[in-house]
Amino acid sequence: DMLATLDRFLVDTAVEDETHGNLLLTAGLQLSFRASDKDTDGDGVVDKNDECAGTPLGAIVDSRGCPSDTDGDGVYDGLDRCPGSPPRAKIDARGCPTDSDGDGVYDGLDRCNNTPAGVPVDARGCTKDTDGDGVHDGIDRCPRTKRGVEIDSKGCEVTEVEREMLDTGMIRLDSIFFESGKAILKPESFPSLDEVGKVLEKWPALRIEIGGYTDSQGGAAFNEKLSRSRADAVRDYLTKSFAGIDAKQLKAAGYGEAKPIADNGTKEGRARNRRVEFKVLNRGVLTQ
Repeated sequence: DMLATLDRFLVDTAVEDETHGNLLLTAGLQLSFRASDKDTDGDGVVDKNDECAGTPLGAIVDSRGCPSDTDGDGVYDGLDRCPGSPPRAKIDARGCPTDSDGDGVYDGLDRCNNTPAGVPVDARGCTKDTDGDGVHDGIDRCPRTKRGVEIDSKGCEVTEVEREMLDTGMIRLDSIFFESGKAILKPESFPSLDEVGKVLEKWPALRIEIGGYTDSQGGAAFNEKLSRSRADAVRDYLTKSFAGIDAKQLKAAGYGEAKPIADNGTKEGRARNRRVEFKVLNRGVLTQ
């Protein structure tokens, strides 16, 4: 319309001045040239040849003015910050694949979304459980647990000793042996104490009273003092043998011949009464 108006102006205006006429003609040619060279979307292809008007600024286009998307993720080349995204992977506005659970497998390709942090996964994004105990590798503290055994939340076996503590708040051992009339542990006591030590290392927040008990043979005052010394010996063994046990966790106490659990009139009963008990003082921790 602007060209037509200019043409009519040139025809209807009688100008004998050749110089003036040349100036008007030159202006018309320049206007005509600029209109035909217009590139509204700035993609380098003039409007009259651009088959894809409105291309976003910065997108790479072909000779027709149409943007390309090499990896087919919906974000044009030139604007795509992550060219080469895998097919079917979900991408963000920049064209980069997303990984919501941070397991290294992109959303859209991840068959197991919301994998716990730090857990190894397979190529599908699903967790591994090598020993089949229901606790994923990576958070399984005991990745070679035997089949069929009871396990805790960390994937470790719950032993009979630990189960007793969980159920009763106490571990009672009559398999701790001392030299007669002394507070010196015999080597045959070590396996049972080692079981207790392993359990207590798993529960560093527990506070434990180690109670020593004797049978009724001998004087009551002597037995009370002896039982306290034996409880101290157990405490020393555990803290020296297990780096994960803090001495402040353990309190030693001696009860002598008090609180028998069997008949002191029999050999078997006296053997049961000579015992060491590990009593949990803060049982609420066991339910956390």
